[in-house]
Amino acid sequence: MSQPPPQFLFDFGSPNAYLAHQAIPEIERRIGVKFDYVPVLLGGIFKATNNKSPAETLAGIKNKREFHELETQRFIRRYHVEPYVWNPHFPVNTLNLMRAAVAAQLDGVFEPYIAAAFRHMWAEPKKMDDPELALQALKASGLDADKLFARAQQPEVKAKLIDNTQRAVERGAFGAPTFFVGDEMFFGKEQLREVEEMYGELD
Repeated sequence: MSQPPPQFLFDFGSPNAYLAHQAIPEIERRIGVKFDYVPVLLGGIFKATNNKSPAETLAGIKNKREFHELETQRFIRRYHVEPYVWNPHFPVNTLNLMRAAVAAQLDGVFEPYIAAAFRHMWAEPKKMDDPELALQALKASGLDADKLFARAQQPEVKAKLIDNTQRAVERGAFGAPTFFVGDEMFFGKEQLREVEEMYGELD
């Protein structure tokens, strides 16, 4: 029985979502299936589940942060992806960026928008919750940022992001990156191996 397309629940505020995003194209080529990207608001998920970011949960715990870094380095080597550059403005409020992702989806520029927003968060990090800086960065990437940010304020766009976020929590999500294959949930970038295995053995 064929599996449904894997879903990738993401927020630009997550550096691990950025690493997963980089790894996905090669996985898509191997399994012959495109991932379905679903924009969610990580802050909303955290609030609904009483969760916090790894930057907070790892603080002060001996050896845990070091293991997390080791795990990240293994992921980078396994998938041949570029490490993220720590954003000095972290945590960045991604509400407008995520609403604009929904707008980009509706306007047919979803893929280039995702690539640009992730790049300006984690490859060439900027304070992307500064509206003017975000507009300039996205325009430099060839996007009609004024149009996207205007559409991001429309009620149906706001409602769609809220719905995506609420549905994610109802299905069991508590952070990002989260993946679903049908009703099967996988959390964290390392779980991409499990996702891929559902479509056949790894090469």
